[in-house]
Amino acid sequence: MPRSLPAALLGGLFALVSLTAQAQGPAVVEIADPYARAVPPGQPNSAVFMTLTNRSTETRALVAATSPAAEVSELHTHVHEDGMMRMRRVERIEVPAGASVNLQPGGLHLMLIGLKGDLEPGDQVDLTLSFDDGTQAQVLAPVRKVEPMKMAH
Repeated sequence: MPRSLPAALLGGLFALVSLTAQAQGPAVVEIADPYARAVPPGQPNSAVFMTLTNRSTETRALVAATSPAAEVSELHTHVHEDGMMRMRRVERIEVPAGASVNLQPGGLHLMLIGLKGDLEPGDQVDLTLSFDDGTQAQVLAPVRKVEPMKMAH
């Protein structure tokens, strides 16, 4: 059953509230508009996107993610090599002080590898994000249909 816009907004609010609840004091890194890519049945992998905003005066970094929806969760980016776009695992995603970083198709993102079930629009994915300062954020990411990337020629 598809989720409504209010449910999606509530999911985003949940992400912000959860980070504040997990951290000591106010949230340092805010999470906005988290969503997971819907995939056809049997597809073993998917991706999760969001915007991270660092409200502190020091650079923070996302260093890990876990989800009960997949065997493995990894931080990834896309790089241009030999005329091809390729995904590469990264150890951390830096979020400079006072800045935002977009995790988006064709750029930085979270990979869900070895999905334990289908991801269809209207579903939700639970995530735990871990930051370099020891804080963790519980995120509920609605599943959306994401159009394939268009490559510039």
